[in-house]
Amino acid sequence: MGVSFRRLLALIAAGCLTIAACATQSAAQPQPQAQVQVAPKPQPSIVKLDSGRIRGLDDGTVRTYSGIPFAQPPVGALRWKDPVRVTPWKGVAEATKPGRQCTQMEAGKQIGGEDCLYLDVTAPAKPSRKPLPVMVWLYGGGYTTGAGSAYDSRRLVDQGEVVVVVTPNYRLGAFGYLALPGLVGSGTFGLADQLEALKWVQRNAAAFGGDPGNVTLFGQSAGGMSSCALLTSPATRGLIDKAVIQSGSCMLDWVSGTYVPIPGMPSFTPYSSLKASQGTGLAAAKKLGCAAGKELECLRAKPVSELMKVNDSFASNLAYGTPLLPLDPPQALRKGRFARVPVMSGGTKDEGNGFIAGAAQAGYPVTAENYPQLMQGAFGEHADTVTREYPLTDFASPGLAWATVANDRAWACPTLEGETAMAARTTVYAYEFADDKAPNISNISSDFPLGAQHASELPYLFDLGGRPWHGLTPDQWRLADQMIGYWTSFAHTGRPRAAGAPAWPAFTPSGQTVLSLKPAGQGGIGPADYRGEHRCGFWSGLAD
Repeated sequence: MGVSFRRLLALIAAGCLTIAACATQSAAQPQPQAQVQVAPKPQPSIVKLDSGRIRGLDDGTVRTYSGIPFAQPPVGALRWKDPVRVTPWKGVAEATKPGRQCTQMEAGKQIGGEDCLYLDVTAPAKPSRKPLPVMVWLYGGGYTTGAGSAYDSRRLVDQGEVVVVVTPNYRLGAFGYLALPGLVGSGTFGLADQLEALKWVQRNAAAFGGDPGNVTLFGQSAGGMSSCALLTSPATRGLIDKAVIQSGSCMLDWVSGTYVPIPGMPSFTPYSSLKASQGTGLAAAKKLGCAAGKELECLRAKPVSELMKVNDSFASNLAYGTPLLPLDPPQALRKGRFARVPVMSGGTKDEGNGFIAGAAQAGYPVTAENYPQLMQGAFGEHADTVTREYPLTDFASPGLAWATVANDRAWACPTLEGETAMAARTTVYAYEFADDKAPNISNISSDFPLGAQHASELPYLFDLGGRPWHGLTPDQWRLADQMIGYWTSFAHTGRPRAAGAPAWPAFTPSGQTVLSLKPAGQGGIGPADYRGEHRCGFWSGLAD
Protein backbone atom coordinates (compact mmCIF):
# COMPACT_ATOMS: atom_id res chain seq x y z
CA MET A 1 0.00 0.00 0.00
CA GLY A 2 3.00 2.26 0.29
CA VAL A 3 2.04 3.48 3.77
CA SER A 4 1.34 1.71 7.05
CA PHE A 5 -2.11 1.76 8.59
CA ARG A 6 -1.01 3.58 11.72
CA ARG A 7 1.03 6.05 9.71
CA LEU A 8 -1.96 6.90 7.53
CA LEU A 9 -4.19 7.05 10.60
CA ALA A 10 -1.81 9.52 12.22
CA LEU A 11 -1.43 11.61 9.08
CA ILE A 12 -5.17 12.01 8.63
CA ALA A 13 -5.84 12.60 12.32
CA ALA A 14 -3.15 15.27 12.34
CA GLY A 15 -4.75 17.35 9.58
CA CYS A 16 -6.29 20.15 11.58
CA LEU A 17 -7.28 17.89 14.40
CA THR A 18 -4.02 18.69 16.17
CA ILE A 19 -5.51 22.17 16.61
CA ALA A 20 -2.19 23.72 15.64
CA ALA A 21 -3.39 23.74 12.05
CA CYS A 22 -6.80 24.91 13.23
CA ALA A 23 -5.22 27.85 15.00
CA THR A 24 -3.28 28.74 11.87
CA GLN A 25 -6.43 28.53 9.79
CA SER A 26 -8.37 30.68 12.25
CA ALA A 27 -5.65 33.30 12.15
CA ALA A 28 -5.85 33.29 8.36
CA GLN A 29 -9.58 34.03 8.32
CA PRO A 30 -10.51 37.52 7.10
CA GLN A 31 -10.44 39.80 10.10
CA PRO A 32 -13.62 41.84 10.71
CA GLN A 33 -13.29 45.54 10.09
CA ALA A 34 -13.81 47.26 13.41
CA GLN A 35 -12.56 50.23 15.30
CA VAL A 36 -9.25 49.34 16.91
CA GLN A 37 -9.34 49.54 20.70
CA VAL A 38 -6.17 49.46 22.73
CA ALA A 39 -6.48 46.86 25.44
CA PRO A 40 -5.10 47.72 28.86
CA LYS A 41 -1.67 46.31 29.54
CA PRO A 42 -1.94 43.08 31.56
CA GLN A 43 -0.72 43.39 35.11
CA PRO A 44 1.39 40.86 37.01
CA SER A 45 -0.52 38.41 39.18
CA ILE A 46 1.34 36.28 41.73
CA VAL A 47 -0.03 33.14 43.37
CA LYS A 48 1.58 30.66 45.73
CA LEU A 49 1.52 26.97 44.80
CA ASP A 50 2.62 24.00 46.85
CA SER A 51 5.85 24.01 44.81
CA GLY A 52 6.56 27.75 44.86
CA ARG A 53 5.29 31.14 43.70
CA ILE A 54 4.45 31.97 40.08
CA ARG A 55 3.82 35.23 38.25
CA GLY A 56 1.03 35.28 35.66
CA LEU A 57 -0.95 38.04 33.97
CA ASP A 58 -4.21 39.81 34.80
CA ASP A 59 -5.86 41.60 31.86
CA GLY A 60 -8.88 42.80 33.82
CA THR A 61 -11.14 40.02 32.54
CA VAL A 62 -9.15 36.87 33.25
CA ARG A 63 -5.94 35.89 34.94
CA THR A 64 -3.70 33.53 32.99
CA TYR A 65 -0.82 31.44 34.25
CA SER A 66 1.07 29.60 31.54
CA GLY A 67 3.80 26.99 31.48
CA ILE A 68 3.41 25.78 35.06
CA PRO A 69 5.42 22.59 35.66
CA PHE A 70 3.31 19.90 37.34
CA ALA A 71 5.89 17.08 37.24
CA GLN A 72 9.61 16.68 36.81
CA PRO A 73 10.83 16.53 33.20
CA PRO A 74 10.46 12.89 32.04
CA VAL A 75 13.93 12.76 30.53
CA GLY A 76 16.97 10.55 30.97
CA ALA A 77 16.28 7.91 33.61
CA LEU A 78 12.69 9.24 33.93
CA ARG A 79 11.89 8.47 30.29
CA TRP A 80 9.17 5.78 30.44
CA LYS A 81 8.56 6.13 34.13
CA ASP A 82 5.42 7.40 35.82
CA PRO A 83 5.54 11.16 36.46
CA VAL A 84 7.41 12.36 39.52
CA ARG A 85 6.08 15.29 41.54
CA VAL A 86 7.68 18.57 40.57
CA THR A 87 10.64 19.82 42.62
CA PRO A 88 9.88 23.01 44.62
CA TRP A 89 11.68 26.20 43.57
CA LYS A 90 12.71 29.39 45.31
CA GLY A 91 11.72 32.89 44.28
CA VAL A 92 8.98 33.68 41.77
CA ALA A 93 8.82 31.65 38.54
CA GLU A 94 7.51 33.32 35.40
CA ALA A 95 4.21 31.88 34.17
CA THR A 96 3.52 34.17 31.23
CA LYS A 97 4.43 31.91 28.30
CA PRO A 98 3.26 28.40 27.39
CA GLY A 99 5.51 25.50 28.26
CA ARG A 100 7.05 23.29 25.61
CA GLN A 101 4.75 20.94 23.74
CA CYS A 102 5.37 17.23 24.03
CA THR A 103 7.39 15.73 21.18
CA GLN A 104 5.33 15.39 17.99
CA MET A 105 5.33 16.03 14.28
CA GLU A 106 3.77 19.09 12.68
CA ALA A 107 3.78 19.73 8.94
CA GLY A 108 6.50 17.12 8.53
CA LYS A 109 8.77 18.65 11.17
CA GLN A 110 9.60 17.49 14.66
CA ILE A 111 8.51 19.99 17.30
CA GLY A 112 8.35 20.12 21.09
CA GLY A 113 10.48 18.00 23.38
CA GLU A 114 10.47 15.52 26.23
CA ASP A 115 10.55 18.25 28.91
CA CYS A 116 6.88 19.03 28.37
CA LEU A 117 4.85 18.35 31.51
CA TYR A 118 3.41 21.83 31.89
CA LEU A 119 -0.11 23.16 32.25
CA ASP A 120 -1.91 26.49 31.89
CA VAL A 121 -4.53 27.94 34.24
CA THR A 122 -7.12 30.58 33.37
CA ALA A 123 -9.22 32.12 36.15
CA PRO A 124 -11.59 35.10 36.49
CA ALA A 125 -9.83 38.37 37.24
CA LYS A 126 -12.47 39.33 39.78
CA PRO A 127 -12.18 37.31 42.99
CA SER A 128 -15.22 35.22 43.89
CA ARG A 129 -16.76 35.13 47.35
CA LYS A 130 -16.91 31.35 47.17
CA PRO A 131 -14.66 28.73 45.55
CA LEU A 132 -15.37 28.19 41.88
CA PRO A 133 -15.62 24.89 40.02
CA VAL A 134 -12.56 23.65 38.20
CA MET A 135 -12.54 22.23 34.65
CA VAL A 136 -9.58 20.16 33.46
CA TRP A 137 -9.27 19.82 29.66
CA LEU A 138 -7.59 16.93 27.84
CA TYR A 139 -6.83 17.71 24.20
CA GLY A 140 -7.22 15.39 21.23
CA GLY A 141 -4.81 14.47 18.45
CA GLY A 142 -4.80 10.71 18.08
CA TYR A 143 -2.47 10.21 21.09
CA THR A 144 0.37 11.54 18.92
CA THR A 145 -0.23 15.30 18.62
CA GLY A 146 -1.69 18.24 20.52
CA ALA A 147 -0.94 20.71 23.30
CA GLY A 148 -2.95 22.33 26.04
CA SER A 149 -1.69 25.81 25.21
CA ALA A 150 -3.58 25.81 21.89
CA TYR A 151 -6.92 26.08 23.74
CA ASP A 152 -7.67 29.58 25.03
CA SER A 153 -10.47 29.16 27.56
CA ARG A 154 -11.21 32.80 28.39
CA ARG A 155 -14.81 32.63 27.14
CA LEU A 156 -15.52 29.60 29.34
CA VAL A 157 -14.01 31.42 32.31
CA ASP A 158 -15.53 34.85 31.67
CA GLN A 159 -19.04 33.72 30.72
CA GLY A 160 -19.26 30.71 32.99
CA GLU A 161 -17.28 31.83 36.03
CA VAL A 162 -15.18 28.69 36.29
CA VAL A 163 -11.50 28.09 36.83
CA VAL A 164 -10.22 26.20 33.82
CA VAL A 165 -6.93 24.37 33.81
CA VAL A 166 -6.16 24.57 30.11
CA THR A 167 -4.57 22.18 30.08
CA PRO A 168 -2.02 19.69 31.15
CA ASN A 169 0.22 18.44 28.40
CA TYR A 170 0.69 14.69 28.46
CA ARG A 171 3.29 12.50 26.81
CA LEU A 172 2.41 11.40 23.30
CA GLY A 173 3.20 8.58 20.90
CA ALA A 174 6.14 6.38 21.83
CA PHE A 175 6.95 8.58 24.83
CA GLY A 176 3.47 8.22 26.32
CA TYR A 177 2.38 4.73 25.33
CA LEU A 178 5.40 2.46 24.93
CA ALA A 179 4.86 -0.97 26.46
CA LEU A 180 7.51 -3.66 26.95
CA PRO A 181 7.55 -6.85 29.01
CA GLY A 182 8.71 -6.01 32.52
CA LEU A 183 8.42 -2.21 32.07
CA VAL A 184 6.44 -0.74 34.98
CA GLY A 185 3.76 1.65 33.72
CA SER A 186 3.75 0.09 30.25
CA GLY A 187 1.23 1.61 27.86
CA THR A 188 -0.13 4.20 30.28
CA PHE A 189 2.52 6.90 30.79
CA GLY A 190 0.35 9.52 29.06
CA LEU A 191 -2.61 8.52 31.22
CA ALA A 192 -0.40 8.73 34.31
CA ASP A 193 0.52 12.29 33.31
CA GLN A 194 -3.17 13.18 33.19
CA LEU A 195 -3.66 11.69 36.65
CA GLU A 196 -0.67 13.64 37.98
CA ALA A 197 -2.26 16.85 36.66
CA LEU A 198 -5.50 15.97 38.47
CA LYS A 199 -3.54 15.44 41.69
CA TRP A 200 -1.87 18.82 41.12
CA VAL A 201 -5.34 20.38 40.86
CA GLN A 202 -6.29 18.91 44.23
CA ARG A 203 -3.27 20.55 45.84
CA ASN A 204 -3.37 23.89 44.04
CA ALA A 205 -6.87 24.76 42.81
CA ALA A 206 -7.57 26.90 45.86
CA ALA A 207 -4.63 29.18 45.02
CA PHE A 208 -6.57 30.35 41.93
CA GLY A 209 -9.97 30.55 43.65
CA GLY A 210 -10.97 27.06 42.56
CA ASP A 211 -12.76 24.35 44.52
CA PRO A 212 -10.77 21.08 44.59
CA GLY A 213 -13.99 19.37 45.65
CA ASN A 214 -15.73 20.31 42.39
CA VAL A 215 -13.59 19.17 39.45
CA THR A 216 -14.96 18.42 35.99
CA LEU A 217 -12.74 16.46 33.62
CA PHE A 218 -13.51 17.14 29.97
CA GLY A 219 -11.80 16.16 26.76
CA GLN A 220 -12.26 15.65 23.05
CA SER A 221 -11.20 12.84 20.68
CA ALA A 222 -8.12 11.18 22.27
CA GLY A 223 -8.75 13.48 25.23
CA GLY A 224 -12.34 12.22 25.39
CA MET A 225 -11.18 8.61 25.12
CA SER A 226 -8.72 9.31 27.93
CA SER A 227 -11.47 10.95 30.01
CA CYS A 228 -13.71 7.93 29.49
CA ALA A 229 -10.85 5.58 30.37
CA LEU A 230 -10.11 7.57 33.52
CA LEU A 231 -13.70 7.07 34.66
CA THR A 232 -12.89 3.35 34.75
CA SER A 233 -9.54 3.72 36.54
CA PRO A 234 -9.34 2.98 40.28
CA ALA A 235 -6.62 5.65 40.48
CA THR A 236 -9.12 8.40 39.63
CA ARG A 237 -11.16 7.91 42.79
CA GLY A 238 -11.58 11.24 44.60
CA LEU A 239 -9.99 13.28 41.80
CA ILE A 240 -12.99 14.09 39.59
CA ASP A 241 -16.60 14.93 40.35
CA LYS A 242 -18.03 15.15 36.82
CA ALA A 243 -16.93 14.33 33.28
CA VAL A 244 -17.63 15.53 29.74
CA ILE A 245 -16.74 13.10 26.94
CA GLN A 246 -16.61 14.76 23.52
CA SER A 247 -16.21 12.45 20.49
CA GLY A 248 -14.39 9.96 22.68
CA SER A 249 -16.73 7.29 23.98
CA CYS A 250 -15.09 4.18 25.41
CA MET A 251 -17.27 2.21 22.99
CA LEU A 252 -15.92 3.66 19.73
CA ASP A 253 -15.13 0.85 17.31
CA TRP A 254 -13.72 1.35 13.84
CA VAL A 255 -14.28 -1.80 11.79
CA SER A 256 -12.04 -2.20 8.76
CA GLY A 257 -12.10 0.82 6.49
CA THR A 258 -14.39 3.01 8.57
CA TYR A 259 -11.53 5.22 9.72
CA VAL A 260 -9.17 4.89 6.76
CA PRO A 261 -11.14 3.74 3.68
CA ILE A 262 -8.73 1.18 2.27
CA PRO A 263 -9.93 -2.40 1.80
CA GLY A 264 -8.07 -4.74 4.11
CA MET A 265 -7.12 -2.14 6.70
CA PRO A 266 -7.41 -3.62 10.21
CA SER A 267 -10.17 -2.81 12.65
CA PHE A 268 -9.20 -1.04 15.86
CA THR A 269 -10.57 0.53 19.06
CA PRO A 270 -9.28 3.36 21.29
CA TYR A 271 -7.52 0.94 23.63
CA SER A 272 -5.14 -1.98 23.33
CA SER A 273 -4.51 -5.02 25.51
CA LEU A 274 -1.21 -4.95 27.39
CA LYS A 275 -0.02 -7.95 25.40
CA ALA A 276 -0.79 -6.24 22.08
CA SER A 277 0.80 -3.00 23.29
CA GLN A 278 3.92 -4.89 24.30
CA GLY A 279 3.99 -6.45 20.84
CA THR A 280 3.91 -2.98 19.31
CA GLY A 281 6.76 -1.90 21.58
CA LEU A 282 8.91 -4.91 20.77
CA ALA A 283 8.33 -4.44 17.04
CA ALA A 284 9.33 -0.77 17.31
CA ALA A 285 12.49 -1.67 19.24
CA LYS A 286 13.44 -4.28 16.66
CA LYS A 287 12.90 -1.76 13.86
CA LEU A 288 15.36 0.57 15.60
CA GLY A 289 17.97 -2.17 15.87
CA CYS A 290 17.58 -3.03 19.56
CA ALA A 291 18.68 -6.51 20.60
CA ALA A 292 16.15 -8.91 22.10
CA GLY A 293 16.09 -8.65 25.88
CA LYS A 294 17.84 -5.26 25.82
CA GLU A 295 14.96 -3.21 24.38
CA LEU A 296 14.41 -0.76 27.25
CA GLU A 297 18.10 -0.02 27.78
CA CYS A 298 18.53 0.44 24.03
CA LEU A 299 15.49 2.68 23.60
CA ARG A 300 16.39 4.88 26.59
CA ALA A 301 19.74 5.54 24.93
CA LYS A 302 18.14 6.56 21.62
CA PRO A 303 17.86 10.25 20.73
CA VAL A 304 14.38 11.66 20.22
CA SER A 305 14.89 11.86 16.46
CA GLU A 306 15.40 8.09 16.28
CA LEU A 307 12.33 7.33 18.38
CA MET A 308 10.21 9.55 16.14
CA LYS A 309 10.79 7.04 13.33
CA VAL A 310 8.42 4.66 15.12
CA ASN A 311 6.24 7.22 16.89
CA ASP A 312 3.16 6.71 14.73
CA SER A 313 3.06 3.04 15.76
CA PHE A 314 1.63 4.24 19.08
CA ALA A 315 -1.40 6.13 17.70
CA SER A 316 -3.80 3.81 19.56
CA ASN A 317 -1.73 2.04 22.21
CA LEU A 318 -3.28 3.08 25.54
CA ALA A 319 -3.10 -0.25 27.37
CA TYR A 320 -5.60 -2.04 29.57
CA GLY A 321 -4.88 -5.05 31.76
CA THR A 322 -2.65 -2.64 33.68
CA PRO A 323 -2.72 -1.17 37.20
CA LEU A 324 -4.29 2.07 35.91
CA LEU A 325 -6.76 0.33 33.57
CA PRO A 326 -7.49 -3.15 34.92
CA LEU A 327 -10.34 -3.69 32.45
CA ASP A 328 -10.85 -2.78 28.81
CA PRO A 329 -12.81 0.50 29.28
CA PRO A 330 -15.84 -0.55 27.17
CA GLN A 331 -16.13 -3.73 29.23
CA ALA A 332 -15.81 -1.66 32.41
CA LEU A 333 -18.77 0.47 31.30
CA ARG A 334 -20.87 -2.59 30.51
CA LYS A 335 -20.07 -4.13 33.91
CA GLY A 336 -20.64 -0.89 35.81
CA ARG A 337 -17.01 -0.65 36.90
CA PHE A 338 -16.66 3.12 36.59
CA ALA A 339 -16.94 6.25 38.72
CA ARG A 340 -20.58 7.11 39.41
CA VAL A 341 -20.30 10.80 38.65
CA PRO A 342 -22.56 12.92 36.38
CA VAL A 343 -21.49 12.69 32.74
CA MET A 344 -22.11 14.73 29.61
CA SER A 345 -21.45 12.64 26.52
CA GLY A 346 -21.74 13.19 22.80
CA GLY A 347 -20.08 13.91 19.52
CA THR A 348 -20.57 15.64 16.20
CA LYS A 349 -23.19 14.58 13.69
CA ASP A 350 -20.74 14.00 10.85
CA GLU A 351 -17.69 12.74 12.75
CA GLY A 352 -16.19 10.73 9.91
CA ASN A 353 -16.69 13.15 7.01
CA GLY A 354 -13.35 14.90 7.48
CA PHE A 355 -11.46 11.62 7.83
CA ILE A 356 -12.97 10.12 4.67
CA ALA A 357 -12.34 13.36 2.76
CA GLY A 358 -8.82 13.52 4.18
CA ALA A 359 -8.10 10.00 2.98
CA ALA A 360 -9.27 11.00 -0.50
CA GLN A 361 -6.96 14.02 -0.38
CA ALA A 362 -4.14 11.65 0.62
CA GLY A 363 -4.82 9.50 -2.46
CA TYR A 364 -7.34 7.00 -1.11
CA PRO A 365 -10.79 8.11 -2.37
CA VAL A 366 -13.96 6.10 -2.03
CA THR A 367 -15.29 5.26 -5.50
CA ALA A 368 -18.20 3.33 -6.97
CA GLU A 369 -15.66 0.66 -7.87
CA ASN A 370 -14.14 0.14 -4.41
CA TYR A 371 -17.36 0.70 -2.40
CA PRO A 372 -18.28 -3.02 -2.60
CA GLN A 373 -14.74 -3.96 -1.52
CA LEU A 374 -14.95 -1.68 1.47
CA MET A 375 -18.30 -3.19 2.40
CA GLN A 376 -16.91 -6.71 2.11
CA GLY A 377 -13.80 -5.87 4.13
CA ALA A 378 -15.80 -4.24 6.90
CA PHE A 379 -18.87 -6.43 7.14
CA GLY A 380 -18.06 -9.75 5.51
CA GLU A 381 -21.18 -11.91 5.24
CA HIS A 382 -23.33 -8.88 6.07
CA ALA A 383 -21.90 -6.74 3.27
CA ASP A 384 -24.93 -7.08 1.01
CA THR A 385 -27.29 -6.25 3.87
CA VAL A 386 -25.36 -3.09 4.73
CA THR A 387 -25.11 -2.11 1.06
CA ARG A 388 -28.90 -2.32 0.74
CA GLU A 389 -29.23 -0.09 3.79
CA TYR A 390 -26.70 2.43 2.39
CA PRO A 391 -27.06 2.20 -1.42
CA LEU A 392 -24.90 4.55 -3.47
CA THR A 393 -28.03 5.85 -5.19
CA ASP A 394 -29.11 7.50 -1.91
CA PHE A 395 -26.01 9.71 -1.73
CA ALA A 396 -24.46 12.52 -3.73
CA SER A 397 -21.09 10.74 -3.90
CA PRO A 398 -19.48 7.44 -2.89
CA GLY A 399 -17.38 9.34 -0.36
CA LEU A 400 -20.48 10.69 1.39
CA ALA A 401 -22.07 7.24 1.36
CA TRP A 402 -19.07 5.64 3.06
CA ALA A 403 -18.70 8.56 5.47
CA THR A 404 -22.31 8.02 6.53
CA VAL A 405 -21.62 4.33 7.13
CA ALA A 406 -18.59 5.29 9.21
CA ASN A 407 -20.49 7.99 11.13
CA ASP A 408 -23.26 5.60 12.09
CA ARG A 409 -21.37 2.33 12.66
CA ALA A 410 -18.07 3.54 14.13
CA TRP A 411 -19.04 6.74 15.92
CA ALA A 412 -22.69 7.50 16.64
CA CYS A 413 -24.15 4.13 17.61
CA PRO A 414 -21.21 3.08 19.80
CA THR A 415 -21.51 6.46 21.54
CA LEU A 416 -25.21 5.77 22.16
CA GLU A 417 -24.28 2.35 23.54
CA GLY A 418 -21.83 3.95 25.94
CA GLU A 419 -24.38 6.51 27.10
CA THR A 420 -26.92 3.75 27.68
CA ALA A 421 -24.44 1.73 29.76
CA MET A 422 -23.48 4.73 31.90
CA ALA A 423 -27.08 5.92 32.31
CA ALA A 424 -28.00 2.60 33.92
CA ARG A 425 -25.85 3.62 36.89
CA THR A 426 -25.37 7.40 36.91
CA THR A 427 -26.80 10.65 35.54
CA VAL A 428 -26.01 11.21 31.87
CA TYR A 429 -26.73 14.14 29.55
CA ALA A 430 -26.31 13.24 25.89
CA TYR A 431 -25.80 15.65 23.00
CA GLU A 432 -24.96 15.83 19.32
CA PHE A 433 -23.30 18.89 17.80
CA ALA A 434 -25.19 19.23 14.51
CA ASP A 435 -24.31 22.56 12.89
CA ASP A 436 -24.40 21.65 9.18
CA LYS A 437 -22.49 24.81 8.36
CA ALA A 438 -19.82 24.44 11.02
CA PRO A 439 -16.38 25.76 10.02
CA ASN A 440 -14.11 23.48 8.02
CA ILE A 441 -12.02 22.64 11.05
CA SER A 442 -9.94 20.06 9.14
CA ASN A 443 -8.95 22.49 6.38
CA ILE A 444 -9.61 19.66 3.92
CA SER A 445 -11.15 19.99 0.48
CA SER A 446 -13.99 17.62 -0.30
CA ASP A 447 -16.46 16.71 -3.03
CA PHE A 448 -19.22 16.38 -0.41
CA PRO A 449 -20.33 18.59 2.50
CA LEU A 450 -18.18 18.12 5.58
CA GLY A 451 -20.97 19.28 7.89
CA ALA A 452 -20.46 18.89 11.62
CA GLN A 453 -17.25 16.93 11.25
CA HIS A 454 -14.95 15.72 14.00
CA ALA A 455 -13.66 18.57 16.22
CA SER A 456 -15.92 21.18 14.59
CA GLU A 457 -17.49 22.07 17.96
CA LEU A 458 -14.17 23.24 19.40
CA PRO A 459 -14.26 26.87 18.11
CA TYR A 460 -17.61 27.25 19.86
CA LEU A 461 -16.01 26.52 23.24
CA PHE A 462 -12.41 27.74 22.85
CA ASP A 463 -10.47 30.46 21.08
CA LEU A 464 -8.10 28.14 19.24
CA GLY A 465 -4.58 29.47 19.18
CA GLY A 466 -5.76 32.49 21.20
CA ARG A 467 -8.14 33.89 18.56
CA PRO A 468 -11.91 33.64 18.10
CA TRP A 469 -12.86 31.78 14.92
CA HIS A 470 -13.71 34.71 12.66
CA GLY A 471 -15.74 32.64 10.18
CA LEU A 472 -18.61 32.09 12.63
CA THR A 473 -21.87 33.93 11.95
CA PRO A 474 -23.86 35.79 14.64
CA ASP A 475 -26.23 32.81 14.73
CA GLN A 476 -23.32 30.47 15.37
CA TRP A 477 -21.89 32.75 18.05
CA ARG A 478 -25.27 32.59 19.78
CA LEU A 479 -25.00 28.79 19.74
CA ALA A 480 -21.47 29.10 21.12
CA ASP A 481 -22.79 31.17 24.05
CA GLN A 482 -25.47 28.58 24.72
CA MET A 483 -22.98 25.73 24.61
CA ILE A 484 -20.68 27.53 27.03
CA GLY A 485 -23.69 28.01 29.29
CA TYR A 486 -24.45 24.29 29.20
CA TRP A 487 -20.84 23.19 29.74
CA THR A 488 -20.09 25.58 32.60
CA SER A 489 -23.41 25.16 34.43
CA PHE A 490 -22.75 21.43 34.34
CA ALA A 491 -19.38 22.13 35.97
CA HIS A 492 -21.14 24.17 38.66
CA THR A 493 -24.04 21.88 39.51
CA GLY A 494 -23.94 18.70 37.45
CA ARG A 495 -27.00 19.89 35.48
CA PRO A 496 -26.48 21.64 32.10
CA ARG A 497 -28.54 24.82 31.81
CA ALA A 498 -28.12 27.87 29.57
CA ALA A 499 -29.85 31.24 29.47
CA GLY A 500 -32.32 31.43 26.61
CA ALA A 501 -31.74 27.79 25.68
CA PRO A 502 -34.09 24.80 26.01
CA ALA A 503 -34.00 22.61 29.08
CA TRP A 504 -31.75 19.60 28.70
CA PRO A 505 -33.42 16.42 30.00
CA ALA A 506 -31.27 13.62 31.35
CA PHE A 507 -30.61 10.62 29.12
CA THR A 508 -32.17 7.38 30.36
CA PRO A 509 -31.76 3.85 28.96
CA SER A 510 -35.45 3.82 28.03
CA GLY A 511 -35.91 7.43 26.93
CA GLN A 512 -32.52 7.96 25.25
CA THR A 513 -32.99 11.73 24.83
CA VAL A 514 -30.11 13.25 22.88
CA LEU A 515 -30.02 17.05 22.59
CA SER A 516 -29.19 18.37 19.11
CA LEU A 517 -27.00 21.48 19.25
CA LYS A 518 -27.43 23.64 16.15
CA PRO A 519 -28.03 27.31 15.34
CA ALA A 520 -31.51 28.81 15.35
CA GLY A 521 -31.37 29.21 11.57
CA GLN A 522 -31.16 25.42 11.25
CA GLY A 523 -33.97 24.72 13.70
CA GLY A 524 -32.20 25.51 16.92
CA ILE A 525 -31.49 23.34 19.94
CA GLY A 526 -33.88 20.48 20.55
CA PRO A 527 -34.24 16.71 20.83
CA ALA A 528 -32.60 14.73 18.03
CA ASP A 529 -33.98 11.61 16.38
CA TYR A 530 -30.54 10.22 17.07
CA ARG A 531 -31.27 6.52 17.02
CA GLY A 532 -33.30 6.86 13.83
CA GLU A 533 -31.01 9.23 11.95
CA HIS A 534 -27.98 7.05 12.63
CA ARG A 535 -29.87 3.77 12.06
CA CYS A 536 -28.76 2.36 15.39
CA GLY A 537 -31.63 -0.14 15.36
CA PHE A 538 -30.26 -1.55 12.13
CA TRP A 539 -26.73 -1.80 13.50
CA SER A 540 -27.76 -3.38 16.80
CA GLY A 541 -29.87 -5.90 14.88
CA LEU A 542 -26.92 -6.70 12.63
CA ALA A 543 -24.73 -7.33 15.66
CA ASP A 544 -27.30 -9.75 17.05
